[in-house]
Amino acid sequence: MVSVISGILERQGGLAGVVSQFENRGLGPTVRSWVGTGANQPITAEQVQHVLGADLLQQLAAKSGHSVPDLAQKLAQILPQAVDQMTPQGVLPRS
Repeated sequence: MVSVISGILERQGGLAGVVSQFENRGLGPTVRSWVGTGANQPITAEQVQHVLGADLLQQLAAKSGHSVPDLAQKLAQILPQAVDQMTPQGVLPRS
């Protein structure tokens, strides 16, 4: 799944791009909870699909060997933790 997260970061313009994408899709408070130092708000597989889009998920699923629904479910579980780990001080790193 590390390669999937790397692929998302690469295609979205880094961590700031991923956060921006979630904010632009109406999930600002959720993604800001992942960046912040408090508890991470959960996200659903459907929300992952809405934010990342079918094309990107299809490409990542093909590379990872997962189905799109399975990949979206796994990302819903690990994406909050991954963003949280990449922002240990509660702020986005500078580009």
